[in-house]
Amino acid sequence: MSEWKMLTLVGEDQPGIVGRVTNALYQEGWNLGEASMIRLGGNFTIMMMVTGTGTVEPVLQPVADELGLHLHVDDIAGSLHQHLVPNIQVRVAGADRAGIVAQVTAVLAEQGCNILELESDVAGSSEKPVYIMHIQGYSDHPLETLEEALDNLGDIDVNVSSIETLIG
Repeated sequence: MSEWKMLTLVGEDQPGIVGRVTNALYQEGWNLGEASMIRLGGNFTIMMMVTGTGTVEPVLQPVADELGLHLHVDDIAGSLHQHLVPNIQVRVAGADRAGIVAQVTAVLAEQGCNILELESDVAGSSEKPVYIMHIQGYSDHPLETLEEALDNLGDIDVNVSSIETLIG
């Protein structure tokens, strides 16, 4: 069993972050597992599982410093090939207000839905902001049950649909 580390790097978005970080890891014999990298509010965020020998901080800290990134490393219990395939998608839109994410995710949790991915954005204008959220998850409950549970959230539009994934 491999010993995995979870790397988190955050900093102002700029060209070359992914290339520099992954090349430094590759050059020192570190292997990448699962990763998520995204631009948020002008910042770039990397979360990735890596495994290798030695300590990863001396490999990445010089790159992080040069690029102005904050580096955080955690030992994790993890392995590859544990991917849970999403079977539902929830799309939310409404006037931006505090509590939308908390309300929607609480209802999904009460229904036993495992959230696998959540992305959100604020669109519209500063005078009339619109909150948009996309969730992919896994649930054993019928769509109608989830829709009914989410229907009581009031001023936001919530759409629940199935995800058909062909694996083979």
